[in-house]
Amino acid sequence: MEMPSASGRYVGEVKQQLRHGFGLYAYPNSFFEYEGEWENGRKHGIGKLLMKDGSYYEGEFVKGEIEGNGVRYWASSGNEYCGQFCQGEIHGYGVMKYRDGARYEGEFHYGARTGHGALIDNAGQVYRGSFHNNRKQGEGELFYKNGDHYQGDWVLDRRQGHGILQYADGSLYEGQWRNDLFNGQGSMIHCSGVTYNGMWINGRPAAEASKLVILGEEIREVVQGFPFTIEVQLQNNEGKLVKAENGRVLQIWAGVKHNKLSPAGSDTFLEMLDLEESLFETPFGFDAFRYPLMEYVLEPNKVKRSSAEFNRSGITTTGSLSIKDSDVTEAKPDLLAMTGTMHVSLRDTSDSLPVNKRTGINQQEEALYEYQLSAAKEKESVPDLANQKAEGGYAAFRKIALALPPAFYRPFMILDELEKKSSKKLSSRALNGRATASQEKLSESRSEPNVKLGGRSKKMQSATDPQTVRPGEYVIMVKDVTTPPFLGRTLSPAFILLNVIPQKPTKKSSKKEIHKVFST
Repeated sequence: MEMPSASGRYVGEVKQQLRHGFGLYAYPNSFFEYEGEWENGRKHGIGKLLMKDGSYYEGEFVKGEIEGNGVRYWASSGNEYCGQFCQGEIHGYGVMKYRDGARYEGEFHYGARTGHGALIDNAGQVYRGSFHNNRKQGEGELFYKNGDHYQGDWVLDRRQGHGILQYADGSLYEGQWRNDLFNGQGSMIHCSGVTYNGMWINGRPAAEASKLVILGEEIREVVQGFPFTIEVQLQNNEGKLVKAENGRVLQIWAGVKHNKLSPAGSDTFLEMLDLEESLFETPFGFDAFRYPLMEYVLEPNKVKRSSAEFNRSGITTTGSLSIKDSDVTEAKPDLLAMTGTMHVSLRDTSDSLPVNKRTGINQQEEALYEYQLSAAKEKESVPDLANQKAEGGYAAFRKIALALPPAFYRPFMILDELEKKSSKKLSSRALNGRATASQEKLSESRSEPNVKLGGRSKKMQSATDPQTVRPGEYVIMVKDVTTPPFLGRTLSPAFILLNVIPQKPTKKSSKKEIHKVFST
């Protein structure tokens, strides 16, 4: 039945001149249109309220009001809600689908997310917990898209109060939060193994380590062949020990000043090999070339090395190696004979030999350089001592020592070459007059380890003897190798200079040497 009216137009069932049953009603302003059940002239039951802009509500009506369960769609925002209503408002439990892809399922209070619910945002992050007035408030947990997971307190959409953050990389923080940052008492277990337990300010430790410091003097002396200990502290900007931090991984290196054969810096055969991995910068105004370190053991016939060793440089152990005195005695003359031959051939060679115009080096020297380089290419990298972990902001490398120099160790080869060139200038005439004598000494040096080599006695040769640590100045560096860096920061390395002084012979050994001289 059609009922024209000044207040609108109705087509449907009536009872006692009232809209009753099923019918379609068009409102006078033409913006709204209702199709559904009526009772005594009011919308009651199941129906659909359409709006001119395309929005609609479809669901339950009670005595003319939207009440109960239904579906509401907003054309302007593209959002859609399915759930409970009260007096025309979203109220109770329901699901809201947002146009940007986000989705909320949970409790509403008169149109706002309030109570317990789960929100999946458009980035795929999932929050489950309490809401108040559309914001995260109270206890809840958030699963981040990158794999991180937070569980704890929230205030106005920010992490605040007590909470636990589990990072995707395995790191864990538990403690106080403020304004979405670590603030207050808290502890962190970093994926690198570093732990910190103490106060935090704006996401950083209140007592944060900012530098490595090697305890003691900046320049130290150690007797040739004796062990030493390097103690390290983690300190803050004020120079105070950071006791709250544990587990930072520290590595120790030794090095020798990197010299160049040519003052002008031009490349030579010794400098053609790319060994940048073994060079490191120092605060002393020069670069240093790595030198092997070893753990010192009391047993004289055992040398405990680190994991990787030189295979053709005279360092060939991977753990602890028992070296017999007889083996050393038998091997040493061969080494001396070989190095002695090289030194004599260079020192006693006449300057009249053919010279390479490009390099300025005679053919015999050039051949030696090529031989030394081929051996240097075959050796492995410098081995490392075991890393140390700082506990309570402190670490120590105890009873360590400089290892024997590897064969063809580049800095020592350069030093020897520089010394040889210097001595040539001072004694070139004398060497020319003794060419025949030098050849005789060459043949003797191959058979007798105690004779002079290139004008030097064995005693004088001890500074470059491959069986001893060469006296002189060395660099010790301790660096932070924590991986990945703790809180994204690697501490700058710490340095000292180590001056190795020759070991003075004991009275007992001096008597033995005197006895040998008289017996011969």
